[in-house]
Amino acid sequence: MQCVVVYDIPDDRLRNKVADICLDYGLERIQYSAFAGSLAPSHMDELLAKIKKRAGSKAADVQIFPICTTCWNKRRQWKQQEKTNPAK
Repeated sequence: MQCVVVYDIPDDRLRNKVADICLDYGLERIQYSAFAGSLAPSHMDELLAKIKKRAGSKAADVQIFPICTTCWNKRRQWKQQEKTNPAK
């Protein structure tokens, strides 16, 4: 199932570690603190458990939104890289 993982984590080291964990699960970074990709429901639970364990007593708000295939296919996206001026 497709999902979106978003988080608000004040601690820089923990935030970077959570990003690494998301990447380890094959998720793609879509924003600074947001990832998307395909995860089985059991892997969503496993991912959240790993993040909880890593966070310990530090502040963290992590949310995983499962998205059905029909809704995922209806998503809209716009992305642009910064345009650079060619050398003169």
